[in-house]
Amino acid sequence: MIRKIEHTAIIVKDIEKSIRFYTEILGLKLRLRGSGPDREMAFLYLDLQPDVEIELIQDFEPIVKYQPFGIMNHLAFSVNHLNETIGYYMEKGIKFLSDEPKPTLDGGRMILFHGPDDELLQFVERS
Repeated sequence: MIRKIEHTAIIVKDIEKSIRFYTEILGLKLRLRGSGPDREMAFLYLDLQPDVEIELIQDFEPIVKYQPFGIMNHLAFSVNHLNETIGYYMEKGIKFLSDEPKPTLDGGRMILFHGPDDELLQFVERS
C-alpha cells in the first residue's frame, strides 16, 4: 500500500542551472546527484521535510516523448508569511505572475512563478 509521496520529477534543460535555482534561490538541499547512460539526475529536499524530494532530470536521449504541458500543473511550497516571502524572492530575481497574491479555497493566499525551465511553481500561505 502507499505510504507517502516520494518525489516529484521535473524535466530540465540545464541541470546545473536548475540545481542552482532550487538550492541557492529556494533553499533546498542537494541529497544525491548522478548520471546514467541516458540522463543526469539530482534529488533535492527541504530540511523540514527530508522524506519528500524533487527529482531534476536532464535527459541526454529522452526515453519517452515529453509533452510541453503535462498533466501535472504546478509544484507548491508552503510558507508562513507570504508577503515577506514575496519580497525576499523578488530580491533574488524571481518574477511573480501577478502583482498581488490570490485567495485560496480555504481562506489562505497564493502566488505563482516560473522556475528556470518554465515549470509552474507556487507559494501558499494557509489561513
